[in-house]
Amino acid sequence: MDKRLLTILRCPVTHKGLSVLKKDKLEKVNAAIEAGTLETHEGVKLAEPLHEALVTDDGKRLYPVDDGIPVLLESESIHMEQLA
Repeated sequence: MDKRLLTILRCPVTHKGLSVLKKDKLEKVNAAIEAGTLETHEGVKLAEPLHEALVTDDGKRLYPVDDGIPVLLESESIHMEQLA
């Protein structure tokens, strides 16, 4: 992910900054997807692991990155409290 792009991207819901999700957190997200316990904001269960994701500065919302393109749609976002 281009660092210059990250400086201008914002969460479309909270307007907080975004950063690349660290590898250890991405592994936890993918474990939850594999277990069938992770849903999007709209309640759709995720079936495919994420290769990359962006997380809000407060760590509460996650956005998938699909082929290098951030999917900044509220409906596709993932609430991180599901991992607790």
